[in-house]
Amino acid sequence: MILETLVLEADEQSLSLAAALLREGKLVAFPTETVYGLGADATSVPAVLSIFRAKGRPADNPLIVHIYDRAQLDGLCTVPDEALPLMDAFWPGPLTILFEKLPAVPDEVTAGLPTVAVRMPSHPVAAAMLRACGLPIAAPSANSSGRPSPTLASHVFEDMKGKIPLVLDGGPCNVGLESTVVDLCHGKPTILRPGGITKEMLESVLGQEVALAGSILRPLKPDEKALSPGMRYRHYAPNATVTLVDGKEDAVLQKLKELFAAETALGKKTCVLCFSEHVGALEGCSPHDIGSMEHADDVARKLFSVLRQLDEEGMESVFSEVIPPEGVGLAVMNRLGRAAAFRILHAGEVNIHRPSRWLFICGHRPRILACALAGANTICQPRRLLLATRKRVIAGLSQHC
Repeated sequence: MILETLVLEADEQSLSLAAALLREGKLVAFPTETVYGLGADATSVPAVLSIFRAKGRPADNPLIVHIYDRAQLDGLCTVPDEALPLMDAFWPGPLTILFEKLPAVPDEVTAGLPTVAVRMPSHPVAAAMLRACGLPIAAPSANSSGRPSPTLASHVFEDMKGKIPLVLDGGPCNVGLESTVVDLCHGKPTILRPGGITKEMLESVLGQEVALAGSILRPLKPDEKALSPGMRYRHYAPNATVTLVDGKEDAVLQKLKELFAAETALGKKTCVLCFSEHVGALEGCSPHDIGSMEHADDVARKLFSVLRQLDEEGMESVFSEVIPPEGVGLAVMNRLGRAAAFRILHAGEVNIHRPSRWLFICGHRPRILACALAGANTICQPRRLLLATRKRVIAGLSQHC
């Protein structure tokens, strides 16, 4: 069924319409501080299932429930004491917390898992819509599954035209990457998906170490379940083949030029994603500016828009610089890694490392990031690692993991 999709500036009238549609079990796309969300009544199974149909989203990928008031947690989940300081510090804001769910939350929301992911967005339009409808709203990003997430209403319309009745236009999203997801249900607090709330910020509030899930920088294994959205293998991806290029700065720039020339010679429409500081050096390689290498939050804000631009331009091959996986840079590298299906080339080496052989991603300049090839509960910790591949072992990686 093809619907007329309205894109309306968020105001009192459009918010009332959004609330009415949500109460009727319909879908509404709305802005948050992270990305645009595609919302439905989290307590209605038919409404929740319509999210999966509109996005073409796999049913084993759980959804985040959005609330406007902590009182809404009653009946949705069990709140442990250690969650309270995080809620005090970062709600409303771009932090999602994994809780033990209660029976009122349908299994369709949680992909059959016993946990539910909840957050309280800070965007004024999202907050007003949630308050107006009075419902907990399940909402993934408002894009076709696997595509770069939308940070503008026009991005949503491009993917959801004819599939949903309403897009609330609240302007560009300030953070630009999806929320940080932290798991408080399985022992040590663990980041399942990095975002604008960093590991260091969480540790400063909790007063203890926060672990990083091993799957942040590698694909899920066949027997692993996605405990959080954003853990799928290839995600946030343009249509083009994306390859990340790592190494020392001068070597990376030279390799990007060589790769651009080689792919162009094959007749492929090719470009490079580079930092603002390197646009001049890569003139002639169709450079696409992803922001300053000194400001990861700038890169985060621009990344998805640039990835969508690649599709608009019909790019076939894309080669990208990488950023140190520190602070918000870890979230950027998580999104770039999944957009590239963990395809990485080290400047100075000949062959592109395919994800079937190399399930790790490295950082920029002398910093190196690696994730061990182990089980679902593997945690990346700051230590020297041995990475086993199918045929050999690489030893002596740096401490910047």
